[in-house]
Amino acid sequence: MLGMGTSDSPAASATDHGTHERAPDSGAAAVAMMREMLSAALLADDPSEPLWQLVRSGWAERIAPELPALQLEQDPIHRHKDVLAHTVAVTAKTRPDLRLRLAALFHDIGKPATRSFEHGKVTFHQHEAVGARITRRRLQTLDYPEDVVADVVELVRLSGRFKGFSGGWSDAAVRRYARDAGHLLGHLNELVRCDCTTRNRARAEELQHHVGELEERIRQLAEAERRAAERPLLDGRAVMQRLGIGPGPAIGEALKFLLRLRREHPDLTVEETAARLDDWWAERGDAAG
Repeated sequence: MLGMGTSDSPAASATDHGTHERAPDSGAAAVAMMREMLSAALLADDPSEPLWQLVRSGWAERIAPELPALQLEQDPIHRHKDVLAHTVAVTAKTRPDLRLRLAALFHDIGKPATRSFEHGKVTFHQHEAVGARITRRRLQTLDYPEDVVADVVELVRLSGRFKGFSGGWSDAAVRRYARDAGHLLGHLNELVRCDCTTRNRARAEELQHHVGELEERIRQLAEAERRAAERPLLDGRAVMQRLGIGPGPAIGEALKFLLRLRREHPDLTVEETAARLDDWWAERGDAAG
């Protein structure tokens, strides 16, 4: 109950976090205070202890009750890692960016709702999609700005997309990953890198290698697409009219020159490009003569 004044009470915790001596009972002020407490914990240099303090004090239950619910073992048979402990560890590995740390905090939030056991193994089918819906509801309840909500929800939804890359992705799959991530691509790749808390050094290094490989393929494909999309400012017909010649090998050479010119000097106007073409043609004619 609020305002009881014990060291582990939400009211006392609010004082510890530098907010209010007594938490508002309800309404916009309470929502604002809880949002500020969560954001302050997340943006600490090391958010681990502030997050655990929210859990121990009972504030996490009020701010986002889905978080304490993560205190379950992924595999109670073999006692694999506690999901909440994993979540805090992943969050602590990310840089102090609000969108990124909110996404890290909520990336596994759908696991309790999707946990099932099949053939002696635990599964969490579609937990990213379920988690994205939970994340949207919770962040909207906390009245985070809509652009922040949209970005965090998308990061949670895409957080499992990287799985399977080590098995080999086609260029189309790599393009789709980058296109779906859009402006969040850097955040998503960092989240993927940080979502590895295994103590197995070889497995951790393998994941980092695969993320690096994916980032390099994205860069290469983007460069190839950029070059493929380039066109000289003058097409073949314009070149023929400008130089007063008909179809032939010279047109191909002129177009190669114009493409190289645009790559090296992308700010040239059509008129400036035409003048450079005239100079190139004159020099070529002199050389040929």
